Amino acid sequence: MTQHESRDPSALHTPVLLERSLELLAPAIERRAAEGGAPVVVDATLGMGGHSAALLDAHPALTLIGLDRDTEALELAGRRLARFGERAVRVHAVYDEIAEAVRSAGFDRVDGVLFDLGVSSLQLDEAERGFAYAQDAPLDMRMDQSRGETAAEVLATAPEGRLRAIFERYGEEPLAARYARAIVAARSEAPIERSGRLVEVLQQATPAAVRDQRHPAKRVFQALRVEVNGELSVLERAVPAALGTLRVGGRAVFMAYQSLEDRLVKRDLVRRSRSTAPPGLPVELPEHRPEFRLLTRGAELADDVERDRNPRAIPVRLRAAERVRDVR
Repeated sequence: MTQHESRDPSALHTPVLLERSLELLAPAIERRAAEGGAPVVVDATLGMGGHSAALLDAHPALTLIGLDRDTEALELAGRRLARFGERAVRVHAVYDEIAEAVRSAGFDRVDGVLFDLGVSSLQLDEAERGFAYAQDAPLDMRMDQSRGETAAEVLATAPEGRLRAIFERYGEEPLAARYARAIVAARSEAPIERSGRLVEVLQQATPAAVRDQRHPAKRVFQALRVEVNGELSVLERAVPAALGTLRVGGRAVFMAYQSLEDRLVKRDLVRRSRSTAPPGLPVELPEHRPEFRLLTRGAELADDVERDRNPRAIPVRLRAAERVRDVR
């Protein structure tokens, strides 16, 4: 039994930008209900169900499909959402499988999609998962512990060049080369299987001036987590797949916590909210009109009140868009 199994899921997690997310999704849900339809929203990162519970409470006609790759999160969310009965559909899936999950639930199109990206409170707070560099634990870092390579296995087998690339690309770590060399040297003496040992290796490889400015493990742990879970490649597939499930008038809300994720989301939303008409064309033909319109001016941040109340909201970047033209 984990430390969370006997606790109330609502006490474990404070949803980030909850009111703003609900505000952005509400017009699409209400429009569908006013037309006599049955509104459907996909929470692509269900977690412990905070956003989902609030959506279901706010919209009595809503059906919510919640996706998560973490089986423990699904179990906890199930307890939180049990009072909604069949209106809450939980699916064990990664979010790039969103279109298949929607079809399997018996729907063709949906009215909203919500993504709260990155590592969840559950994963960070449970030491034995190995996500947090502040707590010594086995280096697992898999969001779905039923499959895939652990962080310890990556550290044991990846060549120095691959480790450097992982730290540079996914952690934007300026000391990537130094850290990769240090890890290869350390593992030749003994496997690096616990977070405490990895932190020790990184600290020893970090110049004192840098150690005084930031924790040397922060970006490396982020990079390993992204690599282990394939987060960026999954997100690259998930954004267009999610947008493709939306009916006209449907809305998408994305919350990202690192610049790499936010860039991917921004790229797709901006591209699909622009006309594709060739320059100089006197009349914009219907097939060149934008598919989406942006609902936020750039990326929105949490305000000071929320940052003080919930420190995990500090890095969040929220973007949202509405489908205005069908392409099917």
